[in-house]
Formats: sequence, structure tokens, C-alpha cells
Amino acid sequence: MSRAIPAELLTRIREGAVERELDRILPFEQVGWLDDAGFGALRVPAEFGGPDLSVEELIREVIALAEADSNVAHLYRGHFGFVESLRFQPAAIRELWYARVLNGSTVGNASTERSGNALGSLNTRLESGPTGAALLTGEKHYSTGTIFSTYTRVSAAQADQGEGRRFAVVPTDAPGVTLLDDWDGFGQKLTGTGTTLLESVAVEELGVLQRSPGDHESVHEAAFFQLYLLAVQAGIAKAALADATSTLARRTRTFNTSTAGQAFRQDPLIQQVVGTMSSKAFVAEAAVLEAARAVDRALSAGLQAGTGDPGFSAPAPREIHDAEIAVEKAQISVPDLVLAVTLELFQTAGASATVRSKGLDRHWRNAQTIATHNPIVFRARSLGDHEINGTLPQGLNAIGEAKEKS
Repeated sequence: MSRAIPAELLTRIREGAVERELDRILPFEQVGWLDDAGFGALRVPAEFGGPDLSVEELIREVIALAEADSNVAHLYRGHFGFVESLRFQPAAIRELWYARVLNGSTVGNASTERSGNALGSLNTRLESGPTGAALLTGEKHYSTGTIFSTYTRVSAAQADQGEGRRFAVVPTDAPGVTLLDDWDGFGQKLTGTGTTLLESVAVEELGVLQRSPGDHESVHEAAFFQLYLLAVQAGIAKAALADATSTLARRTRTFNTSTAGQAFRQDPLIQQVVGTMSSKAFVAEAAVLEAARAVDRALSAGLQAGTGDPGFSAPAPREIHDAEIAVEKAQISVPDLVLAVTLELFQTAGASATVRSKGLDRHWRNAQTIATHNPIVFRARSLGDHEINGTLPQGLNAIGEAKEKS
């Protein structure tokens, strides 16, 4: 198995990206190519027969894939988040699910409830059925990637084990599972971010994954999920830059007010715009990769300290929180850099860049859509509190209705 997405495969995915965007063609074929190439298994540890890429190496692959098509890169986010969570699970769960991932299975995401659940709680329930097996019932929205996946990981409350969040992993074609392609956002339109309906869906014994708030797993996953989105944004910036340079290479028309009086590619002002785009794309990617290295260091430190072992109670290594802070720093700055690149793209070609058939507006729409996933103002405040008061950040792990103040 290759340790990277083959260049030829990236080219094939890139070739149809604009057509898929304009005609809203979901990328089932492209996902199939990546699954066949073993993309979803890149983070499976070597001891389980996997390629064992580091987080940084994976993030480099995600950036390259997002440059080809940000929708395709984004829809694997839930899958790789699930694969990350396996590192903290009991041996039997790791053995089962790593084997399935190596055989080509992928796992989507179904965590968010759009309304009706109080902050910190879930309406989706895991309950014991007549035979004692766990049954899953609920409704999830923003189920990114699930429609393309073999399984989906569903967050749920379990009545007989108190409040808190657990995860149930169920086949997407299981009886009682209904997947709706009803995502209507103006960006990332092809990620399958629709609704998942669950009605008494049977969950196998090794399909229930426990979660303890504040432990290394939850801190790592919160950081990883945000890091993954930042990687997709960095890829969008590189795609916008590539579209600018390829457009300028072909353009022969100019304006009488041009400083060069020649083709746009010879105009120093246009060159300056592209140079600025290049710099911002570079800084965005560099920030993402540095945050990825921090996450790798945190995983290594946690493994040595035994943070994933049952009953671990010692203080977590400082590297774990350093990684979360590094991702927060990147999250505050990278979206602005990427959005600037996608807007500056239109300064390089003028009104002709707005022709719908070129699809150049997709870069801004996609970057803006991703930038809304975790409110940046909350991250900036959290980081400021840490800098001033040493307060450790709180990862985003719950969305729900706020309590009314009395």
C-alpha cells in the first residue's frame, strides 16, 4: 500500500471538480478510487498492519487532496477522527475496527442534533432491546461523509449509564438507518452533510465506544477535528493560487490603464497580487503543519505516560495541551489567510473570473463554509484567557440549547 495518494489519482480527482460543483454531482466515484487506494487506512498503526503515517504526514495528504477537491478531502474527516479514537480503545475494539478499515471500510460522522437537545445532553439514545442488545434511536444533522461510508459513528446518551456521551458505530445500510442528502449550505455542497435518521438500530457489542470528558482522547480528537478542517482550508488556498496562475498564463486581454501595457502576466501589479496570494497560502500551510507536528508530539508523550490506559489518573503531559493550543492559534489565523487568497483571486482576472462556468467562486464559498464550523471568536477568547491567566482551553464537545438566565 502506498504511503501517499498517487499523483495520478489526485489529477483524476481534480479534473472533474468544477463540473461536480456546478452540477452538484456527489463524488461517489472519486471516494471509491480513494478507498481502493487505501487512503482511509493511512493512520492505522504498524502493529495492526497499517501504513502508520504520522499526523503530519496525513495532514500533508489531506492538503494535497483538498487542493484537488476540497469536498472530497472534507468528507473523510469523520472517518479519520474515528480512526484516531481507536488508539484509546480496548484491544478487542482496536483489533476489530482496524482490520475493517484495512479492508476498505470507512466510518462517517453523525454527532450533531440541530435542535431540541439541551447543551451538554443528547436526545439520541442507546437502550437495551428485548434480547439485551443495544438499540440506537435518534436524528442527526450535518452527518458529513456518512452517505459515502460503510458505517457511521453516532453520539448518543445511554440511559442505564448516566448522562454523558458515548458513540455507537452502525452500518449505514442497517435496518432502521435512513440517510438523507438534504445539505443546503452554499459551500462544501458535495460532502454529504445531510440528515441521518435512526430507528431502533441494532448495535454490535464492539460497536459501542466509551468517552470520558477531558481525557486525552477527547482533547486529542477535538484538536484533530479542527486541524483536519484547517488542512482542507490550506488546500483551498493552494487551489485558488493555482487557478490564478493558470488563468493568467492563458490571458492575453488587458486594460488601457495597465501599467505594463502588455498581457496581465507581465503587469507588476498583477504579479504583486499573485505574490501576496502565494505568501498567504504558504503561511497558512506552514501553520497547519506546525500544529500537526504538535499533535504528533502530544500523542507520543501521552503514549509514554500511559494516558490511554484504563484508570489513568496522573496529570496529563503538558504536550497534550500544547497541541490543543497550537491548533487554536492556527484556527484563529488560517481562515482569514485562506479567505483573503480566495478573494484576491478575482483581482487577477477581473470580471471574466465571475463567469459561472469557471467555478472560481467555489473557493471562497467552500473556505467560508468551513470557517464557520467552530466559532473563531470563542477560540480567540479562549486563547487570550490562556495567555493572560494560564487557563487551559476547553475543546468543543457539545452543541445544544442554552439555558435561559433567570
